[in-house]
Amino acid sequence: MAQWTSAVGAAQLARLLKSQQDRPAGPGTRRPPAYRSLADGIRLLVLEGRVPVAARLPAERELALALSVSRTTVAAAYEALRSEGFLESRRGAGSWTAVPAGNPLPARGLEPLPPEALGSMIDLGCAALPAPEPWLTRAVQGALEELPPYAHTHGDYPAGLPALRSMIAERYTARGIPTMPEQIMVTTGAMGAIDAICHLFGGRGERIAVESPSYANILQLMREAGARLVPVAMAEGLTGWDLDRWRQVLREAAPRIAYVVADFHNPTGALADEDQRRRLVEAARSAGTVLIADETMTELWLDDDLAGAMPRPVCGFDPAGSTVITVGSASKAFWAGMRIGWVRAAPDVIRSLVAARAYADLGTPVLEQLAVNWLFSTGGWEEAVLLRRAQARENRDALVAAVRRELPDWEFEVPRGGLTLWVRAGGLSGSRLAEAGERVGVRVPSGPRFGVDGAFEGFVRLPFTVGGAVAEEAAVRLAAAARLVADGGTAGTEAPRTFVA
Repeated sequence: MAQWTSAVGAAQLARLLKSQQDRPAGPGTRRPPAYRSLADGIRLLVLEGRVPVAARLPAERELALALSVSRTTVAAAYEALRSEGFLESRRGAGSWTAVPAGNPLPARGLEPLPPEALGSMIDLGCAALPAPEPWLTRAVQGALEELPPYAHTHGDYPAGLPALRSMIAERYTARGIPTMPEQIMVTTGAMGAIDAICHLFGGRGERIAVESPSYANILQLMREAGARLVPVAMAEGLTGWDLDRWRQVLREAAPRIAYVVADFHNPTGALADEDQRRRLVEAARSAGTVLIADETMTELWLDDDLAGAMPRPVCGFDPAGSTVITVGSASKAFWAGMRIGWVRAAPDVIRSLVAARAYADLGTPVLEQLAVNWLFSTGGWEEAVLLRRAQARENRDALVAAVRRELPDWEFEVPRGGLTLWVRAGGLSGSRLAEAGERVGVRVPSGPRFGVDGAFEGFVRLPFTVGGAVAEEAAVRLAAAARLVADGGTAGTEAPRTFVA
């Protein structure tokens, strides 16, 4: 690690350490020396992502005053963290958090297996549900009926089909954010949209602020683009963003781009409230940061009291699109195989994104655009999303009940929407759980996939992709994986049962 990208103040670190003291210790637990207790507390904050990797820690004297301990205690704790690889220091630059070298991001449990390769394996790697039929078939049939006029053209529409751009603009206007078709570009999924935005505004070496944890595939996309990721820890529970941290990072790290998921965040399921959205937009505007708001989960509210009561979209606090660039998609709310996404931004930003497509993918498949336009224009989209919500709600409730029964020491908050459950795995390693899971017939992504530089080792993500008896069997297999990890991998392993549902 060459340099720190954010900072944690002495008072803030003291509050975070104090919150750990509320966790009960086991009976007969011996009290460690003060320096060791402090070092362990900071290490746990890093591993859980509550203090980001590459965050500058307060000076020894400042932290000693905030904690009412001696400076010698803080110095000894910092030295212990350095020796364990959790802290780096340089004279004149201070000390900043790190993770031990030689601990690469795990590669297991996120990419979905092809259906023919699943066999008896329960795949919880991908947060995506089967298509909501009959609406996929009807949409494709409707698209085929609309195709002939387009077939007589070259088929390249870098900004997207005019009819679909107009329809998406009308949908934003209906949500209370007046939008012109010139503010819309259709893309090849949300990933294609975010990739295009990062290339336009970012560039190798640019800083991008991201929630911590965040969507693993987006983090990897940004890494491969050469970005320097600046993690910002989420607020406790499922309460959205910690605005004090966001303001601090935007002010001190001055990232060119910030990426956020305000609606049913992936992986935590958090829902940011309107005040948080307004304040984050104001902070980004003041810092000159482009704010990417990912809306792919927006329509997947699962609790009935959210019907008609969702917070205003992030772009509602910047309707001109000069600070907020909104990304939407059909992949989560409808079907992952429908690779249609879109960008809403200021017209000049859209023109720049469209011009850059000549060196990227040229455009988005016409037939799929026609299918999404058919869904929007006929009301089929709303009907399909109703089916999707019902299925996700049923799956969520089944998975929550099964995990609570089979793994009562695992901790999580039940999200009010989205497709994922973010679980603290009872003190076990998420990476080892992912490995053990494949041995007992369940694939699950480990927490570090969703963090920056190895945070969240004690977590796993469980998507609402299975329900009923399959969810119950998944929890049984996760419990078997947990026993393997707890026993150091020495316990006997039963072959996974062939499971039909």
